[in-house]
Amino acid sequence: MSATKKLTYSALFLALCVVFPLAFHFIPNGGQILSPMHIPVLLCGMICGPVMGLTCGLLGPLMSSLITKMPPLSLAVLPAMMAECAVYGLVSGLLMKFVRTKSEYADMYISLVAAMLSGRIVGGITQALFHTSGGYSFATWVTGYFVTSLPGIAFQLALIPSLIYLLTRAHLVEIRYPAKNVQEAEQATASQATTVEENQ
Repeated sequence: MSATKKLTYSALFLALCVVFPLAFHFIPNGGQILSPMHIPVLLCGMICGPVMGLTCGLLGPLMSSLITKMPPLSLAVLPAMMAECAVYGLVSGLLMKFVRTKSEYADMYISLVAAMLSGRIVGGITQALFHTSGGYSFATWVTGYFVTSLPGIAFQLALIPSLIYLLTRAHLVEIRYPAKNVQEAEQATASQATTVEENQ
């Protein structure tokens, strides 16, 4: 992907970090349950690479907080969310760069799951450090980052690989395994030709 295209996509994902959560906040606790800001950050890392993913993860929550007040501009919330999202973008980008299983979906799910776990661990540690009132426990971390957000985790695991697949097929994102796709296209063409001959 060219540097210009990467910057353009990154700017789009950064803007979505501000706009996308607004669409979910009409749902009670929609932001906490569905974690909509995670989606553009993970997409940015997986499509644009670790540096852009990290940048999007750091700036996305900050911009959203300054513009929409979501998340709150508070030491109890914002630093942990910035750290969490930054790790999402960094880890998803690194793994998409280095993990090569020869299966697009396997690569995407390995990158997604590892990024989501890593980000939640770092987010929890950061939240514990800034939790000045004390009382932040392992149970609080599990409840906040896994139990409450379980619908969001399922939503992201279903949506993100499908979006990347569609963007790839629309030639908006580079094909991950060109040789495999060429081979599939040749097989499909040969199958169609055989069907036409049989019908004749």
